[in-house]
Amino acid sequence: MGRPAGTRAAIGARAAVDDERRTRPDLRLVPGALAAWTVVLAGLLAGPLAATLLTALAAGGLVVAVLPRHRRRSWASGVLAAAGCAAAAGVLVSTHVLQVRGHPLAGAAERGAAATLRVELADDPRPIRGAGYGARPGGATQVLVPAVLRHAAVDDGSWATGGRVLLLAAPEGWTGLLPGQSVTVEGLLAPAQRRDLTVAVLRVRGPPGQVGPPSWWQAAAGSLRDGLREAAAVLPTASAGLLPGLAVGDTRNQTAEVEEDFRAAGLTHLTAVSGANLAIVGGAVLGLLRLFRADPRLAAALSGVALAGFVILARPSPSVLRAAVMGGVVLLALALGRRRSAVPALAAAVLMLLLIDPRLAVDPGFALSVLATAALVLVAPGWAAALRRRGVPPGLAEALVVPAAAGVATAPVIAGLSGQVSLVSILANLLVVPAVAPATVLGVLAAVVSPLGGPCAAACAWLAGPAVAWLVAVADHAAAVPGGVLDWPDGVPGALLLTGTVVLLAVLGRSPRLRALLLAALLGLMLVLVPTRLVPPGWPPPGWAVVACDVGQGDALVLATGRPGRVVLVDAGPDDGLVDACLDRLGVTGIALVVLSHLHADHAGGLAGALRGRAVGGVAVGPVREPRWSLEQVARQAAGAGAPLVALSAGQRLTWPALTLDVIGPVHPASWIDPEDGTAVNDGSLVVRAATPAGSVLLTGDVELAAQADLVASGAPLRADVLKMPHHGSRYSSATFLNAVAPRVALVSVGAGNTYRHPNPGLMDALTRAGVTVRRTDLAGDVAVTAPAGAGDHDPGAALELVSRGDPLPARRRRGRRLSPGRPAPRGRPCWWPVRSRSARPAPTRRRGS
Repeated sequence: MGRPAGTRAAIGARAAVDDERRTRPDLRLVPGALAAWTVVLAGLLAGPLAATLLTALAAGGLVVAVLPRHRRRSWASGVLAAAGCAAAAGVLVSTHVLQVRGHPLAGAAERGAAATLRVELADDPRPIRGAGYGARPGGATQVLVPAVLRHAAVDDGSWATGGRVLLLAAPEGWTGLLPGQSVTVEGLLAPAQRRDLTVAVLRVRGPPGQVGPPSWWQAAAGSLRDGLREAAAVLPTASAGLLPGLAVGDTRNQTAEVEEDFRAAGLTHLTAVSGANLAIVGGAVLGLLRLFRADPRLAAALSGVALAGFVILARPSPSVLRAAVMGGVVLLALALGRRRSAVPALAAAVLMLLLIDPRLAVDPGFALSVLATAALVLVAPGWAAALRRRGVPPGLAEALVVPAAAGVATAPVIAGLSGQVSLVSILANLLVVPAVAPATVLGVLAAVVSPLGGPCAAACAWLAGPAVAWLVAVADHAAAVPGGVLDWPDGVPGALLLTGTVVLLAVLGRSPRLRALLLAALLGLMLVLVPTRLVPPGWPPPGWAVVACDVGQGDALVLATGRPGRVVLVDAGPDDGLVDACLDRLGVTGIALVVLSHLHADHAGGLAGALRGRAVGGVAVGPVREPRWSLEQVARQAAGAGAPLVALSAGQRLTWPALTLDVIGPVHPASWIDPEDGTAVNDGSLVVRAATPAGSVLLTGDVELAAQADLVASGAPLRADVLKMPHHGSRYSSATFLNAVAPRVALVSVGAGNTYRHPNPGLMDALTRAGVTVRRTDLAGDVAVTAPAGAGDHDPGAALELVSRGDPLPARRRRGRRLSPGRPAPRGRPCWWPVRSRSARPAPTRRRGS
């Protein structure tokens, strides 16, 4: 006989409850992990007193939780766990902070003493890429080396002691060093700027000495990574530099263009070893073993061995070890089908890592790893189930929700760090999902088989080529989206603001009525904001003759030739993407001539972006051909675009229907110039006077005092309606030169918050007082000089107008205070002189769209 209907219903209800309990996440360890993290943060940022107070509160919670009348309450176990974890963390972090404050090097660092240290490298030397006047684009000017102190000698004292130090050194001698190697360094001590238990910073003088040998596993890892880089040489340059970074985090050969594109597209995490890398490698091994029906326990063990091998391959630095723990959590909890144990495992991993290394509490990478992993185990399964209920195939559902959940969870931290919110990052991450796993697995395989012979490794790298090329293409197109990044408040307030916004949207989205209203509001905002960001109204303005592009700290000026879509470009800025975007905004399809005033990176670094996808008549350089590496790079890029490399010198004239260029400098170019002498290279800049329908324009490159004096003494025709200020408005401009030009308009091509304090405030004030209209790209964005139709036919300069596009580039992030675009740079030494003004009134100015 069958069971009664009531019995069957009761059994079904109990089964449903059991299923819900099995799938509901176990959050019992989460309060303990969060409490410990909070106490460690307080101890590191606010000091041991704050940690002691929180520890006392935790001890009180322990007492309350163990009282007999509370022992059986439902909340008692949670309070007991949280209070115990917080108390242990408080004692630990207080001890660490007090040890750092009482360290023998701390006092020496405060007074800037000289020191000789014996240290052991804790991580790879991290390059600090510079964009200075002579720096190679994307090249390293210095390296940061985290290290563990073994012995210190300061003045007359010496100690055999521990502690973490940070070394700041020139790149020479540090390339190829591995974590675990011991070195001796000399330099000047300085206080640590970050509260991450670093005892001191040492500004190293000279290369490292007494370099000890690496451990065998570190040497093996370095050999395999070198093999991967050699194998990747069969791919195009961009892909060859990306594959090692994608597979094992080796970004040494990554091009500056790919690095910038990945940053703008929100894909930088792909080139840093993370839990995703380890989950991919372990998952591939686990899936292969399951395909051959291996015992689950054996499969899990071999997958763990693969994870350990990958950690050795990627060098077991603290960041890689942290990623190993997080990747192991995801792999063992999700891939083995025990989703309910994922959250306890994650909480236990966080707690263990914080107790082992408390400084991880202030590490942004740690926060990003934890948030992304939490999103994968808490949010992604529910989203994937919802998509499957709506008919999305299972594999596709997971592929869609994983990057979306991780992106939403980590967005507040990224916004707080960068001061920006990317509108394209989630879409870009969705598009790269199919390519990441095969590229990673084939890249790791190429490294592993490289000792067997170059052809085997090269074959694996070649098979990974299409996937890597797809990643490069997605990043390139995503980075080129105008308005793809929104400015956002940075720091803790910005992170909290975005967190509140995300939570509010999630709460509103749970109600069907409010969800419809919310979707309508978001659609309305997109219809209004997106078109205005992609195509700003009134840009480009009609009748434009000259445009100073906002390319950050560099020069890029576009001159109309009278032929639609065809221009002359003077300098290309420091960045490929920025000059490319400016030319796209102007509708430029061809370049009659690119004139590089000189070969410093802030004028020639973006040449590849200007040449990309456009017919180019030629690339012109002046008589100064230094730095030599920059000339070679320009020659390669010009040859790749099919453009001849031509030479310009004083006395030459070039004409187009609506443009004439007269080359008037340099007057006395030196036969040889030291490339390290930045002033000499600046004074060798080409100086060009342009005749346009909007008036005369003097383009001066970076000429400084000596070259300006030569131009005045030569009797060259310097008078012009518009002056492109020399050297980004630096204080090295003479009164005699500016009086000879007597401009009505001064264009200053400069980057917001630059470290050179350009432009000089005294110079800008003096120009303004003399009646000169000053426009700066860091405040106004792109600036166009226009000639209204029919006006000024007899005197072109009399009717010129200025149109500012607005939306200037934000200041680049750097250590110390960040200058906002609307705040002047700190004042340097003022430069005053009488400037003779013209009788003509200053040029009228109108904003875009007017």
